[in-house]
Amino acid sequence: MTYDLIVIGGGPAGYLAAERASEGGLSTLLIEKRFIGGVCLNEGCIPSKAFLYSAKLYDGAAHGEKYGVTAEGLKLDHKTVVARKNKVVKTLVGGIQAKLKNKVTTVMGVATVKGRDAEGFKVEANGEVYTGKKLMLCTGSVPVTPPIPGVKEGLQSGFVLTNREILDLQEVPEKLVIIGGGVIGLEMASYFNTAGSKVTVVEMMDKIAGPTDREISEILLKNYEKKGITFNLGCAVTGVEPGKVIYKKGEQLFEVPADKVLLSIGRRAFTEGLGLETIGVETERGKIKTDDKGQTNIAGVYATGDVNGFSMLAHTAYRETEVAVNNILGKKDFMRYDAIPSVIYTNPEVAAVGETEESAKKKGIDFEVAKLSMMYSGRYVAENEGGDGIIKVLIDKKYRNIIGCHMIGYHSSEIIYGAGIMIESQMRVADIKKLVFPHPSVCEVIREAIFEFDD
Repeated sequence: MTYDLIVIGGGPAGYLAAERASEGGLSTLLIEKRFIGGVCLNEGCIPSKAFLYSAKLYDGAAHGEKYGVTAEGLKLDHKTVVARKNKVVKTLVGGIQAKLKNKVTTVMGVATVKGRDAEGFKVEANGEVYTGKKLMLCTGSVPVTPPIPGVKEGLQSGFVLTNREILDLQEVPEKLVIIGGGVIGLEMASYFNTAGSKVTVVEMMDKIAGPTDREISEILLKNYEKKGITFNLGCAVTGVEPGKVIYKKGEQLFEVPADKVLLSIGRRAFTEGLGLETIGVETERGKIKTDDKGQTNIAGVYATGDVNGFSMLAHTAYRETEVAVNNILGKKDFMRYDAIPSVIYTNPEVAAVGETEESAKKKGIDFEVAKLSMMYSGRYVAENEGGDGIIKVLIDKKYRNIIGCHMIGYHSSEIIYGAGIMIESQMRVADIKKLVFPHPSVCEVIREAIFEFDD
C-alpha cells in the first residue's frame, strides 16, 4: 500500500507528526520499534518527573516544621514510587494510542529505508515493504557510551545504568555515583539523594548543568551540597570497576565507592541501520542535516526531533514536527531556535530561555542585564522559607527587546514559557511594562526585573 507519509519513530516528534498529518488529510503510516511515546514518555521526561514529584512531597513534609507542619514516621517508599511511575506512563501511552487509533496505521517493528522508485520511498518493517510519497525520520537519540574501561562490562552486568534502567530500579542504592552533571544526572541525583542514597557526581566541566547560566548553576550546586550530594568537578572518569569509579583531577587519581553507577554524559542522534544511504540523506557527525523547514537534502524527506541534533528536547521536537507537517501540507512555516525553554526539574527548579550572559558575549550582542532575588515576589517569600532563588533578564541594549531570561526557584518551570513568548515576539521593555501580572504570583519577578531597565 502507498501512503502519503511514512513516519519512522513513535516518540514525541513521530507520534505528533502522524497525528498532525492525519488531521491534515494525509494517509499516514507510523512505524515504531519499541513503544509509542519514545524515550520521553517511557524512559525520560515523564517517569523522571513522577520520581521528582514524590521526592518534593517528601522533602516538603520532612522540612515542614518551619511552616508549622510536623510528621512522624515519614518515609519515601521507592517501590511505590516506581509502581506509580509505571501507572502514569501506562496512562499517557494509552492516551496517545487512543488519539492515533482510527487515524493512523501503526506498525510495531524495526524500520529500514530501502531506496525509492517512481511511486515513492520504500520502507521495510517485519518483512513487509511499504511505500510513502513523503518520509519523516523521527528516530530520536540514544545515550552516549564513552570508551571508558569497564563501562561496557558494567552495562552488561547491571552495575552501570543508563536513564532507562535507573528508572526501573526496585531498590535504592546505598552509594550512587553519577557520571555527568547535566540535566539527567542532576535530576536523578536530586531524587536518589532524597530517597536515601549517598550520591556522588563526577563532572568533566568546572560547573554543573551544562550551558545553564553560571551564576544560577552555582546556586544550584550550593543547594545540592547542603543536601549532602558530593560533586567532583573538572574531573575525568578513567575507569569503572566492580564497586568503584576511578577518576582523575589534574595528574592525581581518585576512587569513589559505588553500588550503582549512572552513566549520564549526553545523548547522540540515532541513525544506525536506518538505510539513509539508499536515498542519499546527508548526515553530519551522526545527525541528519535539515533546513528551517525540517527538510533534508532529499526533497520529500524530513527529520525532526533529536535525530537532527538541534535541540534534544521534547518540546523542540513538537514544534519542529508541526513546522515540517505544515510545509508538507503546503502551509508556509519555519523553525526558530531563539526561544526554546529549558528546565531542570529539581528542587529548586531551574528554568531558562534565550541568551545567557556568556552566549550573548560570544555573539557580540551589546546587552544589559537585570538580576533580582526571587524574594521580590510576595508569594515566593510566603512559600519558600530561606529561599535563595534569583532571576536574571537580558535585553538588547540598542533595540530594548528581551533576549534572555534565567531563574532558579520553585515554580520556575511553569513561568519560563511567558518569557519565551516575550522573546519570540521580540517584545520591548516598554511593551512588557504594560502587561498585567497576577498578584501574588511568583511570575511577578519578571515584571520586577523589567522595571530595572529604562524604556
